[in-house]
Amino acid sequence: MPIDESLPFIPVRIAVLTVSDTRDLAQDRSGDTLASRVEAAGHVLADRAIVKDEVAAIRARVQGWIADPGIDVVITTGGTGFTGRDVTPEAIEPLFEKRMEGFSAVFHRISYDKIGTSTLQSRATAGVAGATYVFVLPGSPGACKDAWDGILGPQLDYRHRPCNFVEIMPRLDEHLKRGKAQG
Repeated sequence: MPIDESLPFIPVRIAVLTVSDTRDLAQDRSGDTLASRVEAAGHVLADRAIVKDEVAAIRARVQGWIADPGIDVVITTGGTGFTGRDVTPEAIEPLFEKRMEGFSAVFHRISYDKIGTSTLQSRATAGVAGATYVFVLPGSPGACKDAWDGILGPQLDYRHRPCNFVEIMPRLDEHLKRGKAQG
């Protein structure tokens, strides 16, 4: 994936949320994986938190970050499986104004190369809400590495060609502005 070195690197502000009934910051290997990759890439780790596998708690934390003008991207890890406590997609997908269908497809393609058909046990998803990118990842460090290294790292680099998420960030809220102008 080509990087145009003649362009400046533009850091984005990223919040990382771990969804787990059992982890705290000391045991949060997936959150650590994401936080270290965010910072190593030159981005700003704007916030980090852990919440229980509860729809209201997940949704409240993500909504708070979506409303925060100091956060451009939210990445969650955990709660994407099929057990009764896995509710992260149910908590976050209703917030999406636009779904990013291709994210799940590409994530599963990368994951399939590493873990085969076991990738089917993840409901990774993504979308845009309130001009904020939101990515919902599985709770394993490997899945977080795969998503960051194969998708998020390149797409959150303004220099990535032929296109990237950063270059369209200023236009993510056009529909919101248009609605206010018409109202």
